Amino acid sequence: MARNRDPILAVLGRVLPPSGTVLELASGTGEHAVYLAPHLPGLTWQPSDADTVAVDMINRRVTATGTVNLLAPLLLDASTEAWPIRHADAMVCINMIHIAPWSASVGLMRGAGRLLARGGILYLYGPYKVDGRPTVPSNAAFDKSLRRRNPDWGVRDLEAVTAEAELNGLALAEIVDMPANNQSVIFEKTD
Repeated sequence: MARNRDPILAVLGRVLPPSGTVLELASGTGEHAVYLAPHLPGLTWQPSDADTVAVDMINRRVTATGTVNLLAPLLLDASTEAWPIRHADAMVCINMIHIAPWSASVGLMRGAGRLLARGGILYLYGPYKVDGRPTVPSNAAFDKSLRRRNPDWGVRDLEAVTAEAELNGLALAEIVDMPANNQSVIFEKTD
């Protein structure tokens, strides 16, 4: 995160609304939330993760920072229908869809379709394939490594991600090339 946090912040500062609630999915250790929330003071940052150990770690970090606009984390598995939140003005998901089963991506898009109002933003960050091919050789090696660790993981095809988003009322708004052969992919709720 350290090498990419400022480029991510630059994109988020431009595409997120000036105020409202941002739901971050798969917050992991909480490092994104702890860094981003103070830099985006008009937004209330809601971290979450599917892993109880991660939620405990995030909670310790949130408590230690004392950042006013950073909430205690939620236990949230994107692949399930039952989410412990009913509305978000924007959603952020950094480095999740390639290290989770495809069902998590499907659930993420379903959840975004339910939670976001028209004009709401879903921000994704990570590596992608385009037309079924990795964008750079290092992403091909990364994809193989992920699939060896878990056959349900892997660098996702951007067209498949976009198609799933469209099924849930989200349109691809922008793709931004980022450091380390990653992309910021921004969807907007259209209905």
